[in-house]
Amino acid sequence: MALVRQPLRPLVCGTIARSSTIAYRNFASTSWAGHSARVDNKPRDDSVSQRSFHQSRAELDNASTALKPEVRKREAERTVVGEETQGSEGPHYKDQVMPIANASPLTSQGSWTMMNPIYTDEELNVVKIVNRPPTTFSDRFVQRLVKFLKRGFDFATGYKSIPIDDATLALRPLPVEQLRAKGQLLSDKNWLLRIILLESIAGVPGMVGGTLRHLRSLRLLRRDGGWIHTLLEEAENERMHLLTFMTIAQPSWFVRALVLGAQGVFYNAFFLTYLVSPRTAHRFVGYLEEEAVRTYTHCISDIEKGLVPEWENVPAPRIAIDYWRLPEDAKLLDVIKAVRADEATHRFVNHSLSDLDQKRDFNPFALGEADAITRGTTFGFTREQSAQFVKEQQQKLQNQAKRL
Repeated sequence: MALVRQPLRPLVCGTIARSSTIAYRNFASTSWAGHSARVDNKPRDDSVSQRSFHQSRAELDNASTALKPEVRKREAERTVVGEETQGSEGPHYKDQVMPIANASPLTSQGSWTMMNPIYTDEELNVVKIVNRPPTTFSDRFVQRLVKFLKRGFDFATGYKSIPIDDATLALRPLPVEQLRAKGQLLSDKNWLLRIILLESIAGVPGMVGGTLRHLRSLRLLRRDGGWIHTLLEEAENERMHLLTFMTIAQPSWFVRALVLGAQGVFYNAFFLTYLVSPRTAHRFVGYLEEEAVRTYTHCISDIEKGLVPEWENVPAPRIAIDYWRLPEDAKLLDVIKAVRADEATHRFVNHSLSDLDQKRDFNPFALGEADAITRGTTFGFTREQSAQFVKEQQQKLQNQAKRL
């Protein structure tokens, strides 16, 4: 397991313990010598002094947990993903070693946003529906919770995942209105309602996690290990999804009231969950993003099959072209594919973060993300894979620095 050892705690404990031993030894030796001289002015018996010292030191060793061999060994074997080194909190623009992939003439636009993804056609089309099998009680609990919430969300938005048979798809013209009347298809308005409600909730977890880790960093007066920036990027990315779809249609006051109520409940519930168990909170988001990928995959499939004729050949909004650096002739379908790729990234990142030691491990994605194909086709890294990824990214950073 390629994990980097955390040297700070054993070093501090060992230093304090050794200092205590030396101080006690000096005090014991001085006190014994002075006592002998005052009692009878006879030469001090070194053998008695040594026996007393060793006995006192043995008692000190037994009293000091940090000096026990089994404790030293356990502390030395404790490992942590990443280490406090250049770039551990994320890349700095003055390093000039972090390349911008797929840069386009539009790179100068959209400077109001944080670092955002740029995808190739292959990366947009490679995203798969993958599910992480639960391994613990908390995993099974949050997975079932997400399934339960999804059923309620499906009912509220009229969503049904019913496959349309090939014979129906072969009909010309397609009986879209009849299928919608039967409840087998969502209309463009219902799709927008589902997406807007989904994105208004999806932007909450990253901001909550980033806020709490920011406050923890201030409270403990120490660095965060690169977690805050990644979580805030996720929150902003979800907000950009919402702003993109808001340019297509403005929700009614009823929808806005739903968003207000749902956000108020979810924010506080997630806030308390993150306080108690950040690992469980990240796992919840990972399973939530699995359902988001499933939803967008269904939407893309319906558009490509001609089941949402209102969205065929609809130009991509300007905000989406600037944010994802899409071609000028991009369509709404391309935007939804980019959103799905983002959700796959959040699925991958949150499942990976959930497997880490929440208090000790560094964020493996502070220096860079895994490639888009990996993010789109797997549910996340194990802790060992995260450690190996960190080593590779640090080595890449060092090699790039040497070439400058």
